Amino acid sequence: MPLEIIGAGFGRTGTNSLKLALEHLGFGPCHHMFEVRDNPELISDWEALSRGETVDWDEVFANYRSQVDWPGAKYWRELAAHFPDAKVILTVRDPDEWFDSAMATIIPFVQARGQHPAPHPNAIADMAYELVVRQVFGDRMTDREHATRIFREHIAEVQTNIAPERLLTFDVSEGWEPLCAFLGVAVPDIPFPKTNSSKEFHEEEWKDQEIDPS
Repeated sequence: MPLEIIGAGFGRTGTNSLKLALEHLGFGPCHHMFEVRDNPELISDWEALSRGETVDWDEVFANYRSQVDWPGAKYWRELAAHFPDAKVILTVRDPDEWFDSAMATIIPFVQARGQHPAPHPNAIADMAYELVVRQVFGDRMTDREHATRIFREHIAEVQTNIAPERLLTFDVSEGWEPLCAFLGVAVPDIPFPKTNSSKEFHEEEWKDQEIDPS
């Protein structure tokens, strides 16, 4: 099945909350870095991309109706072209808050590549370093001024290149209403998912991979 929703927002912009929301609305399964974490067989395509190789997007997302978060978000332009009927959701947040969140979660995990006590998280850390830290941020993701500039430029680039009727710029703090209006579905009678804080990243996200959360 072709992707129906493409998530163009960087990781740490509420992407796990959006994943849960989309799945509740019937747009699941939703691809997220957690899917790569929980399904080791998925990493080979992303490793190939990190080496500059090409992949078959239909095969990469064969079992998914939607995609959010890294590593898929890096390829928003390619995915938007390959799945022309898919809608695009650009998750956003305050750039400095995003940077602080990334520094508390993604950066320590990637910096510990080769030191995690299991092969799969080490492979994910290597892949994330290459695709995100090096290719997106020029290996300067810990430089606040540089990283937040890249963050802002990314938002502007997506908004410039995706047709307005196809794009929702979305802060998850806005809740269900703008998301449901964009997707043409009813607003659920439950709170919008709120999850994936920096604390939860350390305590929960990688627990099945035997990663020390300290």
